Amino acid sequence: MPTEIRFGAFVREITVQQDRISYNNITPKIWRDAEGAEIPYRAPRIRLRAIDAYRLIKPYVSVRFMEQIRAVVPLAVYLMLFQWLILQQEILDAGIITAGLVAVIIGLMLFMEGLKVGLMPFGETLGTILPAKAHLNVVLLIAFILGIGVTFAEPAIGALKAAGQIVRVESAPYLYALLNDWSEVLVLGVGLGVGVAAVLGTLRFLYGWSLKPLIYLTLVPTLGLTLYLTTDPELHKTLGLAWDCGAVTTGPVTVPLVLSLGIGIAAAAGKGQSSLSGFGIVTLASLFPIIGVQLLAIYVSFATTPEAIIAGAEHSAALATVPAWYEQTPWVEIISGLRAIVPLVVFLFLVMRVLLKERFKHPGNIAYGITLTVLGMIVFNLGLTYGLSKLGAQSGSLVPASFMDIAAVDNDPLFSLALGLAIALGFAWILGFGATLAEPALNALGLTVENLTNGAFPKQVLIYAVSLGVGFGLALGVAKIVFDFSLAWLLIPGYALAILLTIFSTEEYVNIAWDSAGVTTGPVTVPLVLAMGLGFGDAMQAIEGFGILAMASIGPILSVLSTGLWIQWKVRRKHRRYDESMHVSETEEAAA
Repeated sequence: MPTEIRFGAFVREITVQQDRISYNNITPKIWRDAEGAEIPYRAPRIRLRAIDAYRLIKPYVSVRFMEQIRAVVPLAVYLMLFQWLILQQEILDAGIITAGLVAVIIGLMLFMEGLKVGLMPFGETLGTILPAKAHLNVVLLIAFILGIGVTFAEPAIGALKAAGQIVRVESAPYLYALLNDWSEVLVLGVGLGVGVAAVLGTLRFLYGWSLKPLIYLTLVPTLGLTLYLTTDPELHKTLGLAWDCGAVTTGPVTVPLVLSLGIGIAAAAGKGQSSLSGFGIVTLASLFPIIGVQLLAIYVSFATTPEAIIAGAEHSAALATVPAWYEQTPWVEIISGLRAIVPLVVFLFLVMRVLLKERFKHPGNIAYGITLTVLGMIVFNLGLTYGLSKLGAQSGSLVPASFMDIAAVDNDPLFSLALGLAIALGFAWILGFGATLAEPALNALGLTVENLTNGAFPKQVLIYAVSLGVGFGLALGVAKIVFDFSLAWLLIPGYALAILLTIFSTEEYVNIAWDSAGVTTGPVTVPLVLAMGLGFGDAMQAIEGFGILAMASIGPILSVLSTGLWIQWKVRRKHRRYDESMHVSETEEAAA
């Protein structure tokens, strides 16, 4: 129990044994020249010993380092222990994987710090100044281009490109073409979707539009295109990729930059004070990229044939030579890191200097932040190649040994069919639940929601609702690969139920639920789950292993909407009981 003391006693205690010194005693002495003019004081350069520098930097670095350790290490330890204790398999290339995971932690630490110091001020400044100096059409055009640029800068995009190396061209020609021959266009298609979402999100902030109609209008073409893709056996194989792309986009670059721009514009227009400001844009940035990839897949089907894609892949394999230096590690990671960040920075710089004619405040800090961002992206890419993706693919490829024969494991299946399937689905559920609990963005969302609902929706309830949704979503995604049924059988009923729950939910819970799907897919979770799903599918000789991330997105939407309706019912029941008790009291008083 805290000890209560009088304020007067507190003031007396803290003022005992204090020495008062004159300000004049700590200011430098005034020197004058021969003519009596004051000579400006120039402070001597601060000189630090190595131990002093270490003591200053240690608190700054350790907090940021520990944030990334909490996000990466528990998941890595879980996968390793599962592989070692349950599957009884050695961890291959353990030293390389460990070094890769350390690179992921350091890379993310540098990247996130650089993002806060260097790129985030860009978005905030643009959002504040743009409405005052540019027409609305120009503002929306810049928001659109920014949406495209941030997509290329997302760390998880690298994992999406790496997935193309696993897909077999004979099994899924269109999917192979999208991930290899059309990989840059694929990312551009995802970026166009984010750009459209940024424009609509900004307009929503400005005009106070409800999120519900935007969800309905966006899901109609999304589900319609999904049904169309299911009618073509080859296009159907691209469905998982399209829906997974929606999860890849809402990462640590897209959400803060686009959100800060939109909120800044709304605040500058005098409409940014709503309690729901900031919600909704993550939802739109998750749905529109799906449409972009679906339309690209349809275009590819008109532009070429499966036979031509297979023939082209075989011809390329026959002519395969030693890759050029810029296509080999570590140069490919360095170049991709530069290509992801530098064009975005150049665009923002040109907008600030040429269009807005604004000078940068604290240019040294911004340059320092951008340097950290680029360096962090490069280190993260290296860690992704050798750490996260390698570990996820290895663990995913061994899990099927629990219930079936695979080439990589002796004496399999390790368990009976029923027990093995339960272990595989339980593995996915625990991975999704644990990974979501470790997401720092979810804690921030939980605090916002608790304040927004005046405590009716507690932070812990939201965290567990989202985590349970992701856990069951991942388990369903693995079940889709195991039993080889269409992803559309899960997506269409799932989103139909989500629409039904949305209709009966209030605006604030709709915003919370649909945005909660975006915070679950961070830069660690996406590559790990993606690699695990593809490795799982590859071990089972499945056509493709996509779709797990898509299920991890719909799961929390359903769980949070359901929890919101339950909380709404509890609040209404409490109010009804209070009204009834007041009515009874008034009746008794009138009778007396």
